[in-house]
Amino acid sequence: MTGPPRIALLGFSIECNRFAPIATEADFQTRTLIGGPDMIAEARSPAPRMLGEMPGFLAAMDTTGPWEPVPGLLAMAEPNGPVDQGFFDSLMRRWEADLRAAGHLDGVYLVLHGAGLTTADHDPEGTLLGLVRRIVGSDVPVVASFDLHANVSDADVTLLNGFVGYRTNPHLDMRERGAEAAVLLRRLLSGTRTFLARIRLPIVPPTVTQLTGQDAPNRPYGELIDLGQQRMTEAPFAGRVLNVSVMGGFAYADTPFNGLTVVVTATDQDAADTLAGEIATAGWARRDRFRPTLTSLEEATRLAATTETPLIFADVADNPGGGGRGNTMAILQAFHAAGVNNALAGVIHDPALAAEAHEHGAGVAFEARFNRDGGDEFSKPFTASAVVATLRDQPIQGRRGIYANNTLDVGKSAVLILDGITVVVLSHRYQCADPMFFEAFGLDIASARVVVVKSRGHFRGGFDEFFRHEQVIEVDGPGLTSPILSRFPWKHMPRPVLPIDGYAEWTPPITPPTGMPSTGMPSTGMIEPT
Repeated sequence: MTGPPRIALLGFSIECNRFAPIATEADFQTRTLIGGPDMIAEARSPAPRMLGEMPGFLAAMDTTGPWEPVPGLLAMAEPNGPVDQGFFDSLMRRWEADLRAAGHLDGVYLVLHGAGLTTADHDPEGTLLGLVRRIVGSDVPVVASFDLHANVSDADVTLLNGFVGYRTNPHLDMRERGAEAAVLLRRLLSGTRTFLARIRLPIVPPTVTQLTGQDAPNRPYGELIDLGQQRMTEAPFAGRVLNVSVMGGFAYADTPFNGLTVVVTATDQDAADTLAGEIATAGWARRDRFRPTLTSLEEATRLAATTETPLIFADVADNPGGGGRGNTMAILQAFHAAGVNNALAGVIHDPALAAEAHEHGAGVAFEARFNRDGGDEFSKPFTASAVVATLRDQPIQGRRGIYANNTLDVGKSAVLILDGITVVVLSHRYQCADPMFFEAFGLDIASARVVVVKSRGHFRGGFDEFFRHEQVIEVDGPGLTSPILSRFPWKHMPRPVLPIDGYAEWTPPITPPTGMPSTGMPSTGMIEPT
């Protein structure tokens, strides 16, 4: 190598719910669709629009030696339905053009999610990795970071020299994992050779069973992540294992490779295979603990109407962070009918209602019609007398949790007073994972008796300064992200799996499982024609 290493930077990050509406270019434009020098400048800014992996990678590369970033396109969107294939094809053309124009490259780093879909492809991340490998060849090291909800395909492992998955849920370590990817790539550039192993279990953990925090009431998944981090520092793995990633997966993508998956990157195949087998066996021993326990809507309503201790109610079945539309009315309607007071609710995705509130102006009373434009089967209308309290048309800067220091374009937004419930309505869809979704409007969370958030679990990383775990109520309501997985018409998921089917079989490896080579050609993720 002559001169500083030239590293290509690109990414495709979206969590896709098979049952949600199609994601389009507009969804990426709202969040992050940026390339070239602008992407580098944005990643190095104090409040980037992108999540933390790319900023963390750049910062770590900058501090570990000279290098030359070769920026391509970073496409990132809030969780949604499958991406329009035509738009993804246009992204592929852009990525290919950028890589071919880059000339000589010494390495590649990709920000991936792992639960992406398109309207014609089960595995767009694998398709992108195949493109990268075809262009750069088998000798150039390629490292990628993944969300811990990744569904890991063959291509996601066989085409990589380093696999780095998140380790915290709520996701608080994206920047650290980007930095870890940079350190791993530096090792590869210095001549280290890696071997990857992957083992998938017939377990599809409901989202609410994938918490990792030490104070979580039930954390079988967190225990597996902790085990991996511990064992890689102990004999016989210390110095041989470079990364252990335990991927909980994303059920709602409904792919042929759904399932709790262990991926190990090591300096020899035996270490990778052996440790992957050990952790997978520990996961199988915990299989009965991956079952959700939710509170009925009736009981949640009773608690909200009577509680003296402040409580936060999570609308886990309508989580925009998992592709939910952020507009189901079941909880809001029930709490309103029960006369719940001193309550905050957010954030409701309803562009038409937000626009109408702006037309009326602050202080105006009107009949607020939620979901007037319809939508999916869960987007049922609800009308209530309301007063416009606050209006906003500026972005929000995140303060805590997954959105900390991120700039969030929420579009036209409004605060409506529905008797005792104060509701935040946005034009752009986000999960309510950061206190700033209330605080940006001058609302005081600490003084509220009841808070309702449309979020599955990331609210825990933002609202934990107000609510302990015992003050969290996960409500069993309707929506596209219900943790009761038996409610969905699965078509592609391997069966049987736990807990959907109530039974499944898996035999721990007697001998080390066959490991995945770290380079090769892609397997297809295309859906067969019906």
